[in-house]
Amino acid sequence: MGVLLIVLVLGVMQVAFALHVRNTVAAAAAEGARYAANADRGIEDGVLRTRAVVSEAVGSRYARDVIGGTEIIDGRETVVIEVTAPLPVLGPFGPSRTLTVRGHALLETAP
Repeated sequence: MGVLLIVLVLGVMQVAFALHVRNTVAAAAAEGARYAANADRGIEDGVLRTRAVVSEAVGSRYARDVIGGTEIIDGRETVVIEVTAPLPVLGPFGPSRTLTVRGHALLETAP
């Protein structure tokens, strides 16, 4: 009975930690996209901002693969920041996969 309870608690902790990292990285990607979309900033500024936020919040190993670019969505040019990070695992068990999140922001133009 005790072993089952421990396995259940570890499973819940694993899911909670994975969701925390996913939500934090997604928020950082959105923040980086908004930062890069400012008229006086560029894509590389958004990438650097995203890396800094992710590194500070959950660690630098989650901020290694950050790319930025632009794409057209509904006829408007947007900034896209994409982060691919390892899926966190609390122990030797669990999937060794990655998660990919994207942040978008409407590109501002200088007046």
